[in-house]
Amino acid sequence: GLVGLKTHAKVTSVVRREGRHIQHYVHVGTGNYNPSTAHQYEDVSLLSADPDLGADVTELFNLLTGYSRQNRYRKLLVAPTSLRSDLAHLIERESKPGGRIIIKVNNLVDPEIIDSLYAASKAGADIDLIARSMCSLRPGVPGLSERIHVRSIVGRFLEHSRIFGFGRGEDAEVYLGSSDLMARNLDRRVEVVGPVTDSLLRTKLASFLEGGLAD
Repeated sequence: GLVGLKTHAKVTSVVRREGRHIQHYVHVGTGNYNPSTAHQYEDVSLLSADPDLGADVTELFNLLTGYSRQNRYRKLLVAPTSLRSDLAHLIERESKPGGRIIIKVNNLVDPEIIDSLYAASKAGADIDLIARSMCSLRPGVPGLSERIHVRSIVGRFLEHSRIFGFGRGEDAEVYLGSSDLMARNLDRRVEVVGPVTDSLLRTKLASFLEGGLAD
């Protein structure tokens, strides 16, 4: 790992010889690789053969082992280098009438991200947040957060997945990963958030979020 930073990312890379070529498989998850919590926590993950994700994860592991100083990636959003700025860009992009943001995390307490969400609300975006534990954002404040709704789900399993959705319909971008919206996650940990590009998988994740937002 990197000195002074906790490695909190949940990523696996499998490199396999298939015939005459080498194939990369990548797993990016929201949950710990822990058999005990796997029975109690709700999580989601992505298993992919996307060559760009394979290259990104290889470079991430090279960074963690000291063989690289990588700070930009093809598709992965990685803390502490690019995740904060990439999320801020995605929020800003939806900061307009008709903009749409759905975020599901354990904790939402980072002041900069909260201010970005307030700005998006004032610009006309519709924002739904599912925050299991701590949430420092105040929804429904006139002139500030009237278009923001916050929910917390209490059920049989501990809600542990982090899912980020930006946009509407087929043009929406969906991400999943290990990071909460806290300064420690965005600035002082190694975190990985990856895109889900397959339309069927995006639809499945959207159904999870819609279920969480249903009354």
